[in-house]
Amino acid sequence: MKLTLAMVQMDVALGQPEANRRKVERLLEKAADRRPDLILLPEMWNTAYALETIQEVADHDGHPTMALMAGLTKKTGANILAGSVADLRQGQAYNTAYVFDRQGRRVAEYSKIHRFRLMDEEKYITAGKEPCTFELDGVNCGLIICYDLRFPELARTLALAGAKIMFVPSEWPHPRLNHWRTLLVARAIENQMYVAGCNRVGKKGDTAFFGHSMLVDPWGEIVAEGGEEEGVIYAEIDLAKVEEVRRVMPVFADRAPGAYACHN
Repeated sequence: MKLTLAMVQMDVALGQPEANRRKVERLLEKAADRRPDLILLPEMWNTAYALETIQEVADHDGHPTMALMAGLTKKTGANILAGSVADLRQGQAYNTAYVFDRQGRRVAEYSKIHRFRLMDEEKYITAGKEPCTFELDGVNCGLIICYDLRFPELARTLALAGAKIMFVPSEWPHPRLNHWRTLLVARAIENQMYVAGCNRVGKKGDTAFFGHSMLVDPWGEIVAEGGEEEGVIYAEIDLAKVEEVRRVMPVFADRAPGAYACHN
């Protein structure tokens, strides 16, 4: 089975959700020109890291993002993994990703578990508690957000739950481009699955975000990679490759969980 992925690499206006929604609508309609099966957005695309005003600018219980994405799935004919958004639930702000199928149904949501202290996320954002797997077009998928990529335990949890593709919406900045590229490749190799990272571009103050959205295959080969400009990166996912790699290199069968016990 083969799927076409479109990664929408965009700049995000700080604390301006309405402007960002208009831009996302334009970019998703542009991405649909090549009729992708899946469209992926970056992290916090509705507000960026406007953390000091997050209570004023965030979504409320997923709205209006959910209504917007439900409509765009029907316009584009694609499944949409709607990056992540700042979202208020019961007065607490979360960094939450939503997934919609081609019919506009919400099939999954995930709130970021690991909060990024270098951008004060832990001061304003409530941590999620549950990993996320879901199915799109009959394919088992997993979802993490940005800083989660540094925690191999979470990616392995998704792989053990059956994920063949892991999506990583992000706002990953300079100077850590090498970390981004290395970790995406490492998570793909060690879990023998496709890893798709969609990263924003542009600036927030002195912080520059470098894009380089990437699809990595289960051998760790980079299938597609963007530059530092706004645009759409397309790539093909061949699910047969996941089974091939897992058959040739049976690391899951050779695991020794009993030897991994740790009390820390």
